[in-house]
Amino acid sequence: MAVVRGFRPGDLAPVVELWNRSLVRDPITPGLFQNKVLLDPNYDPEGCLVALEGGQVVGFILAVARKVPLPGVGLETGNGWITAFFVHPSHRRRGIGSALLEQALDFLRSQGRREVWVSPYAPNYFTPGVDEAAHPQALAFLQGRGFATAYRPLSMAASLLDFAIPDWVQQAQDKLQDDDIQVGEYQPMDLFPLLAFVHEHFAGDWERWARETLGQITTGELLPDVIWVAREGENILGYCQHTGERFGPFGVREDYRDRGIGAVLLFRCLERMRQKGFRNAWFMWASDRAARLYARAGFQETRRFAVMVKEL
Repeated sequence: MAVVRGFRPGDLAPVVELWNRSLVRDPITPGLFQNKVLLDPNYDPEGCLVALEGGQVVGFILAVARKVPLPGVGLETGNGWITAFFVHPSHRRRGIGSALLEQALDFLRSQGRREVWVSPYAPNYFTPGVDEAAHPQALAFLQGRGFATAYRPLSMAASLLDFAIPDWVQQAQDKLQDDDIQVGEYQPMDLFPLLAFVHEHFAGDWERWARETLGQITTGELLPDVIWVAREGENILGYCQHTGERFGPFGVREDYRDRGIGAVLLFRCLERMRQKGFRNAWFMWASDRAARLYARAGFQETRRFAVMVKEL
């Protein structure tokens, strides 16, 4: 019979090995596990659980309750998250997953949480939720235990080999310029306006992304053109960035949408990515509404996730 206990230092190698065997679309290294799990300021060993059978690690679950406020969001004292959960393929349907889940839920209840989410936790989520195509059994398992799908974000990817700016995007940019809205790569004068924009319109994990990237730009680790902004005078109306081939975050303030700002930002950033030698672009998380714009730039859906929630 399996025993469930808190994570110990000696579990690192077998947990990572089992992770990569179980979650083949989302592999991890020992360093990444330590960075995103053990060094997370909200890490609690009572929520990081392993299942052992005969001394072998056969299952794992990670539950998180925020202890450190996220800028613009706070402590979210009612919410808890499960960000990783798997059982050895040959040990499934033996109650191990149920034991791990129940102990993780008990941990979140002990922290006063009223809802548990799988798995939109900032800053250290691994996927937006359950990959519907890759893990249908996990989806059914959670549904059978009272979890419901709250929404279904998607991942997309595009080839940049034949990427070019279409005429309609250039026309949209010309129209914006007529309205005194400029789209271009980040400039030092944008630092404070950009931080103010993100804080007001996209508070939360976007602030971390922006601050970390701006810090790398100011120290010369990154070129300024990893960030693109739309400006009206000194005000930022929209912004996007890329990290290697990963595109995003990307957003336009709500009262300036449907004017072509997002399209121009998207296409200009992708154009620069191609100029820098990147042959593909991808992102992990978007809504179906946003996907329509991405599709016009050649993106296609690659994965679909179920973000799930349960009342405790």
